[in-house]
Amino acid sequence: MLRCKVVATVVEIRGEGRCSYGHRVGDTFEFTEFTPGGLCRFAYGSLQAAVATLLYGGRFPWAGEDEPTRWACPDPDRPVIFELRRVPAQ
Repeated sequence: MLRCKVVATVVEIRGEGRCSYGHRVGDTFEFTEFTPGGLCRFAYGSLQAAVATLLYGGRFPWAGEDEPTRWACPDPDRPVIFELRRVPAQ
């Protein structure tokens, strides 16, 4: 059983300021051992490795302990920027 979950929050949408899938700044998605519903499959694909790293206790050399990291979806014209944060599971 996982001792944490990862929360992805939309913090910015570049370009025209709107996501073609419909995500909005402030949207949140919780990752546990299951894929969260409502998340664009392209965004999921770009977040998957980073989320797995955080879920299983890994960290990134450019981020401090429990510091959120930012990741972008692959849309070249309107990338959605997500902040990933590890939080204790309840």
